[in-house]
Amino acid sequence: MKKTRNILMAEFWTGIVVSLALVAAYESDVLAVGACASASGAEFAAMTAMELLTLVAIPLSLRMFRFAPVRHALAVGADRALARWGTVRILLLALPMVANTLLYYLFMSTTFGYMAIILFLCMPFVFPALGKCYYEVSMAEKDK
Repeated sequence: MKKTRNILMAEFWTGIVVSLALVAAYESDVLAVGACASASGAEFAAMTAMELLTLVAIPLSLRMFRFAPVRHALAVGADRALARWGTVRILLLALPMVANTLLYYLFMSTTFGYMAIILFLCMPFVFPALGKCYYEVSMAEKDK
């Protein structure tokens, strides 16, 4: 269980560190800010896609371990299923957060920045603490 938790912890912090690295690179003028600012059609398409993805990803990731197939997988093969579904849950928040951070600096549209901040604020709810890992597996085993 500790190895699984360490893997999940690395995935958790990687998404945050990559987003912070993008912010640092753009704010220090290492990368060009607003490179796609004139492409309004691309901005609209990206904004629509990211808004829908963010709206779906947040509730899905926060309630994922309550779905019957996930609970069953956790009850049958706890360690492997926790690694798989924990990774999916973290990536559901981390990938759109990184994408929104990048798109904010490419288009200089605050909508992307706000979505990245909202996803960042949701990250502590999926923090893979060891006690939480044991709790999620034990709750799944109770449902058996």
